[in-house]
Amino acid sequence: MKKIRQPAEPYRIKSVEPISLLSRPERLKRIREANYNVFKLDAADIYIDLLTDSGTGAMSTSQWAALMLGDETYAGARSFRKFEATVREIFRKKHVVPCHQGRVAENLVFSTILKPGQFVPNNTHFDTTRGNCLHKGGVPVDLPCKEASSIEPLPFKGNMDTERLEAFIKEQGVEAIPMVIMTITNNSSGGQPVSMANILEVSEICHRHNIPFFFDCARFAENAYFIKRDEPGYANKPIREIVAEMFDACDGAMMSAKKDGLANIGGFVALNNDMLYEQLTELLILIEGFPTYGGLAGRDLEVLSVGLREVMDFDYLDYRIEQVRYFGEMIKQAGMPIVEPTGGHALFVDAGRFLPHLPPEQFPAQGLTVAFYTEGCIRAVEIGSLMFGEEDPKTGTFTPARQELVRMALPRRVYTNSHIDYIAEVAQRIADSKESIPGYQIVRQPKYLRHFTCDLAAVNTEEVLS
Repeated sequence: MKKIRQPAEPYRIKSVEPISLLSRPERLKRIREANYNVFKLDAADIYIDLLTDSGTGAMSTSQWAALMLGDETYAGARSFRKFEATVREIFRKKHVVPCHQGRVAENLVFSTILKPGQFVPNNTHFDTTRGNCLHKGGVPVDLPCKEASSIEPLPFKGNMDTERLEAFIKEQGVEAIPMVIMTITNNSSGGQPVSMANILEVSEICHRHNIPFFFDCARFAENAYFIKRDEPGYANKPIREIVAEMFDACDGAMMSAKKDGLANIGGFVALNNDMLYEQLTELLILIEGFPTYGGLAGRDLEVLSVGLREVMDFDYLDYRIEQVRYFGEMIKQAGMPIVEPTGGHALFVDAGRFLPHLPPEQFPAQGLTVAFYTEGCIRAVEIGSLMFGEEDPKTGTFTPARQELVRMALPRRVYTNSHIDYIAEVAQRIADSKESIPGYQIVRQPKYLRHFTCDLAAVNTEEVLS
């Protein structure tokens, strides 16, 4: 492989966690016992875990120190007041509703404002957002920009198609749309960022029609970095100022702070609407906890208060985005097509292009996900037709996902570039025998979010792997 310049880590390692590489026979045994669903593998069975960047990062020395300041008072804790002030300052909203993770924020909001049969447009819903919308009887509608499906390395492929948004509002009527959501960055579309111009245009459309405009902002700082790097007029603006401009354009935000909060747990809803805030806190008390802790310990709130500020450090963001870019170059050299340009939190391998012998209904991205585990003890996640494909129960017609991707999410400040080099070596071995990768079929699934717990079996082969 051609040597590529590796970005140097902008930190020193002060604590380490041992990991072990199981033998191939052991890996085969584990994946069979898990019914070929990598979510069912134990942590001890994984060498490099790229399943998610959610809650899996390493905390800084400042965060570990802050943890010891946690005030565990049930109501009105000092730790909450610090967290509340931090969220208000960064996200520019009056009210802060804490919760233990992002899907609870979605549950609170959808349970409060969404009526059965109403539509929720998004640039692209991620899995839990879509699941919570469906669970409340809503209809999630994805309106990605035209460039999202292009294989060209175009900037801001996470944008929303504003022409389609305008047409959809006109077609369905304002009363049928309780809110519009913008996911930043756009996780389901390869972790692609959204431009400031697109944010402002969607904001203008929503406010002209008097429709609340919310962010799903798990990776807000990474999105701001891309705006600074790639959008004209922002190169000399600090990340903090770009973030402020982004959030001044929206009415509220839902966040899984396990991503750009640099924490292992936490989330929130931030908004200005007084009546909606009262409704959310009433439900919060029923399902999460008192409004000044919301399912979190005081120490978690302290950690988040530090992490939400640290994540906007340019040197940290520059290294993280460059590490993902390096990861992408190495995987491309190994012979696997990827979503380009690379995003901020993960590498997305285009399994549909890599495994053309497998149709979408045989879940090619799941086939590649299983191959990464059996070949290298690496856990990734399928983002394709297993996660998003749908089958009409009446006609049996299968509607595949827009893309068949394998997401390899990098936990923050956890893996070095030597780990990435190892993953690239595994990718090369997989590429050399990719025709042997089988498709899969579902043998058991739940009603919602099936990819988390479903059981799978190989298609057209007696033994999945040998």
